[in-house]
Amino acid sequence: QVQLVESGGGLVQAGGSLRVSCVLSGRTFSLSTMGWFRQAPGKEREFVASSGRYGGAPVIANSVKGRFTISRDNAKNTVYLQMNSLTPEDTAVYYCAAGTSPLATAQTTGYNWWGPGTQVTVSS
Repeated sequence: QVQLVESGGGLVQAGGSLRVSCVLSGRTFSLSTMGWFRQAPGKEREFVASSGRYGGAPVIANSVKGRFTISRDNAKNTVYLQMNSLTPEDTAVYYCAAGTSPLATAQTTGYNWWGPGTQVTVSS
């Protein structure tokens, strides 16, 4: 059974940083494209960042480019999202996803498994 568990969310002041993590189990991590999405109250889920299973350049949403970084540690079955210069507009539930897309992708159809999410709240 494939499982994704996010951690590291919390409350941070505007301008601060936070790193969220996601551990994948039940599937070979190195063969999985990993992604981060977020959903703010009253809004649709939106893509944040993706790291492809065959390497290559990650895909980062324009709204967070230059502030957020995605990285992965295949030895730990873990993907990270480093978030810097946070603003209240980054407040959302952050979801980790895993899929079989050969390359990093912003499309939800590229992901087969989803974590329960972790709350990130940025105060002004």
